[in-house]
Amino acid sequence: MTYLQEQQLLERITINPDIFGGKPIIRGRRLAVEHILGMLAAGDSVETLLEGYPWLEQEDIQACLVYAHRLIGHERVEPLLIEA
Repeated sequence: MTYLQEQQLLERITINPDIFGGKPIIRGRRLAVEHILGMLAAGDSVETLLEGYPWLEQEDIQACLVYAHRLIGHERVEPLLIEA
């Protein structure tokens, strides 16, 4: 996926201070990016999400993933050190 394609997808992610306290949402609707990512992390399929939210499009879900990837792109995650 090119940078331009990612940018076009990210246009689907909006912020409205009056919705969920300004958390990122999908196309101005009352569905937070965080919620979609949580459902995916819990094992829900893209098909399940699309069935549960009839207005949702596959590109919206992809936009959530691009958003998360960009957000953590500069984060460093330390694995838990377990001493033997």
